[in-house]
Amino acid sequence: MSKVIVTDHPLIQHKLTLMRQTTTGSKDFRELLKEISMLMGYEVTRNLPLEEIEIETPITTTKSKIISGKKLGI
Repeated sequence: MSKVIVTDHPLIQHKLTLMRQTTTGSKDFRELLKEISMLMGYEVTRNLPLEEIEIETPITTTKSKIISGKKLGI
């Protein structure tokens, strides 16, 4: 099961541009790569299914959402 996800988020595009410049040193390259990886994590999990559950808060009970289905590993 393979699926291609195009990440066209402006922050990712900006950081890719900085990475590609010849003036970018290896330290900055690694930092930018780490930042892009974190941003991509948000993009690829955007459409995960949610389910509503009831939880107890310090004040009252309320309904809130959690990721439904199997455990997730990225």
